Amino acid sequence: MATETFPAYRVLDAGDAALTIEFGNAIDPALLARVDALDRAIQALSVAGALPGLIETMPTFRSLTVFFDPLVTGRQALLSALQPALAASAEPAPDIQQRCWRLPVCYEGDAGPDLAETAAAIGVSEDEVVALHSSAEYCVYMMGFLPGFPFMGDLPDLLRLPRRAQPRVRVPAGSVAIATGLTAIYPWESPGGWHLLGRCPVSLFDVRRRAPALLAAGDRVCFEPVSISEYLRLDAACAAGDIDPAQWLIRVAEDGQ
Repeated sequence: MATETFPAYRVLDAGDAALTIEFGNAIDPALLARVDALDRAIQALSVAGALPGLIETMPTFRSLTVFFDPLVTGRQALLSALQPALAASAEPAPDIQQRCWRLPVCYEGDAGPDLAETAAAIGVSEDEVVALHSSAEYCVYMMGFLPGFPFMGDLPDLLRLPRRAQPRVRVPAGSVAIATGLTAIYPWESPGGWHLLGRCPVSLFDVRRRAPALLAAGDRVCFEPVSISEYLRLDAACAAGDIDPAQWLIRVAEDGQ
């Protein structure tokens, strides 16, 4: 794979129809801000007709992959056209709006099958694990693995555990989990190797919505513990379509507020 190094980023070839612009090698809000700024600037250039051949972009924690039609444009032509966007990414705008969510989570009984094991591993009570996990506000760094699956950080230091030695074949939809420095919600039943602390009744992906994925990179999320009876009530109401998930959007704030 050919690489090209610049003072603030590097470009990596990803086949003949994509390239990746990489800003670093860590999970860091500053890198996420640069990825977001670049993505926004590229979309603006595309709308203005300045990026013929652009197909789509794919953001991650620390990089942005740009897919293009090689019959319309080439690597060098695309990089040249991207220069205004790359310049904009050097100093992300400080006033980007962020959506902030407060999602209900049941940590009781079967909803949190790894809660007791997690508490024992870090030497605190189960209530303290719940308090630690639900007291933080998390940043959605990226979406991936499954449609609507949010990778969120950063976990309190005490909760940072490696993935399970034995992954599960089936993780129930809505499971709230932790691994390394991240927390996540499984939007679908799937295999998984994270520690399951609770269950969220809110659907994170629904093709009937205008934007099927409820969360997006850059959103902020906090968790509100609820009882098993309240979880069951909310789960039934969400499944029936009686609750608009927007009710859990608590505010839209300027970056850093």
